[in-house]
Amino acid sequence: MDVQPGTIALGGEDAVDGADAAHAADAVRPAGAAHPADAAHAARELRVLVGRLRRRLREVDDVHELTASQLAVLGRLDRDGPASTSDLAKAEHVRPQSMAATIAVLEERGMIARRQDPDDGRRQLIELTPTADETVRGSRRARDEWLERALRERFSPEELATVVTALGMLERLSE
Repeated sequence: MDVQPGTIALGGEDAVDGADAAHAADAVRPAGAAHPADAAHAARELRVLVGRLRRRLREVDDVHELTASQLAVLGRLDRDGPASTSDLAKAEHVRPQSMAATIAVLEERGMIARRQDPDDGRRQLIELTPTADETVRGSRRARDEWLERALRERFSPEELATVVTALGMLERLSE
């Protein structure tokens, strides 16, 4: 078998005969290329890891028993500023009816307020109240401090650089 520079041979000269014919595509693969099964494994592991990390971060700071959806809306309003219910629904990838229910609970708890959109008097904008602003910032600060401390304690500088590089790649998954 001729192996081109920059590839890895995964079998011997006769790796493609007999029962191995189904794996012919694996016989030569570009150096560093992941096997398709690696993506499935990575997907499972990443999902489990994200879930564990999310639960751990929630343990760090209990935010008045707010749901993940409610926290997401508060965080988005904090980052992006006032928005309409439909804009929030689109940004959070939920139905407008679901967002309206989330907004109603937050309004009942005094976490958000409504005001007319200065550019379109028919629309209402949702914004954080001072109470919610303080809650969101305090919660984010507690979680950031825990995570920073954990990263510094558990990773070498080289490993931390790898984590930072991986973050850029993982960001593409959320888009």
